[in-house]
Amino acid sequence: MSKSPDTAGRRGKGYASAAEALQGVVADGQTLAVGGFGLCGIPEALIAALRDTGAKGLTVISNNAGVDGFGLGQLLETRQIRKMISSYVGENKEFERQYLAGELELEFNPQGTLAERLRAGGAGIPAFFTATGYGTVVAEGKETRQFDGKHYVLETALRADVALVKAWRADEAGNLVFRKTARNFNPACAMAGKLCIVEVEEVVPVGSIDPDQVHLPGIYVHRIVHNPTPEKRIEQRTVRQEAN
Repeated sequence: MSKSPDTAGRRGKGYASAAEALQGVVADGQTLAVGGFGLCGIPEALIAALRDTGAKGLTVISNNAGVDGFGLGQLLETRQIRKMISSYVGENKEFERQYLAGELELEFNPQGTLAERLRAGGAGIPAFFTATGYGTVVAEGKETRQFDGKHYVLETALRADVALVKAWRADEAGNLVFRKTARNFNPACAMAGKLCIVEVEEVVPVGSIDPDQVHLPGIYVHRIVHNPTPEKRIEQRTVRQEAN
């Protein structure tokens, strides 16, 4: 993947703010792939900046849609999302309300299928067969085939106009390191986006990251936003009761 024309002539990939990184990139009616799992590993500054652009009619590919009032839940409240392509949506009451009222389209995917559709999009694979979902509503309207006596469903790859992802560390060339479970869907979203913007907690000089420790090469990353103090909100905090 060559460097995107919008970054040509710019020195480096770093942008001063999430709002600046979205300038000239986001438009009405686009499809976006957004990393995260629940609120773990979400690009929270980029999501807030996306809300502030006022872009509407968006299709968003994301495992879920944050929670009410945070993460992608903010874009549901402002009615900027037209359609979600998701797996788990149980933590967001506004998502539920809009969907049941017919105000929000939903393309529901088994979680592994969603991950593989994104991976296929990034790898240039147009479609694949999977046994997951055969014989259920997931397979309705889709091609099915039989291989070695087992039934499979044809699933198409997912590509996005823009990917918004979160990483822990980036060098100035965009090579990324993710931290523990915050990696989740982020690499797949990054690879599936025609243009990828990453929000990171640390930015280091090129050569500071051991090549063997790079989780995603910088060739997939076009813009970098430094957010050293993310909120990292927890969806459901569970604590152990103290013994008497």
